[in-house]
Formats: sequence, C-alpha cells, structure tokens
Amino acid sequence: MFSRTRLLPAIAMAAALAGCSREGELVVDQGVGITSVLSSCPSVGVPDYTGDVTAFRTAGDRTATNLDMTASITNVRSTCDDSGAKVYSGVTFDVIARRMDTRGARQVTVPYFSTVVRGGSAVVTKRVGNVTLNFADGQERAQASGKAGAFVDRAEASLPADIRERITRRRKAGDPDAALDPLADPQVRAAIQRASFELLIGFQLSEDQLAYNATR
Repeated sequence: MFSRTRLLPAIAMAAALAGCSREGELVVDQGVGITSVLSSCPSVGVPDYTGDVTAFRTAGDRTATNLDMTASITNVRSTCDDSGAKVYSGVTFDVIARRMDTRGARQVTVPYFSTVVRGGSAVVTKRVGNVTLNFADGQERAQASGKAGAFVDRAEASLPADIRERITRRRKAGDPDAALDPLADPQVRAAIQRASFELLIGFQLSEDQLAYNATR
C-alpha cells in the first residue's frame, strides 16, 4: 500500500546524480550541457505501491467507515561508503501513521522490506524488518523510524574498462562515429544496466494490500 517512487532505469539514475561526481566515478559528457554520473553506490528508492499501507477493521470491507489505520514511509535518507571492495549503502526512514479510533493506548508493528536489485529487475538480496508504532491514549498520530543496509560488490558495480573507454573517448569532427551517442550503443546500455544497483525499501504487503494500493 505504499507507493511513492518509480524505479529509475540505469541511464535515468545516472542523470539524477548529475553534479555529484567524485574521484573514481564515471562522468559522461554528452556534449549538450548534460553531465551524468554512474556511481558504484546503489540508488535508493521506494517502489511503486509499497510506500503506504492501509488497515481495515473488518476484512473485505474497504469503505471509509471501516478504516482502521494508515501509514506512510517518508523522509528516506541514504549514506554510502564506497572506499573498499564492498560498497556499503545505508538507509534510514520515518513511518508516519494515523488511526481512526483514538481510545486507549495502542502498539502497532508494521513489517517492511529492504532489497538489492541489479539491472532493474534481478533481486540480489531481500530482508524483512519491523517498525513499531506507539499511540498514546487519545493520540491520533504516531511516528517511528526504521533503517536498512546492504553491501554491493564494487567490481560488479563498475563498468568494464573497454566500455568506459567507449563512453569517455574524445571524438573529433570527421571521425566515423563522431555523431553517434555512445549511450545509444546496445552493448554500452547493457553494460550500464548490469552495473546498476538499487537499494529499495517498502512495506511488506499482502497481495490484497498491494492490489488495493495499485487500484485506489
């Protein structure tokens, strides 16, 4: 039931990191004022339909009068240590919840997942954790924090030398491939996709909860 961030393809991910280049990162200048960066650090996001969750008092009744609680993932923040052979990416986030019936103190535990995805579709690892929300008597809203982290092999998150050379090689007017965009080369695009990793977080939803998020 949580949906906030659409997954970014490898090229779009690099463009989103423009202006953040550091030593060891690949900077691609396309000659039209656009500079994109491919980092060994995974991009971080919340997949569609997994950033919110809605609970109902009675199963099968999705009317507003049967609503029990809603919660959302927000304030997603990431850090990355790419100084070693294993790149470590850490994520922290907040869960903000609202309940309809404020009578009495109540504790609610909401499961969430963290997964590393390679090339936009291949799941490398997945872990499930929990965030516990505590509502005080008479309190409508509650907030809690969660965290996740993962290691990525730096070699797998780096482009082969020949692909890097193909992208960064300076081309002169008159060269046979001077007018060709190296990023349009299928081999280059495939290599960039293989080297792209994402660390994704979201609520661990049931099929019914996920379907509800996708159709509401």
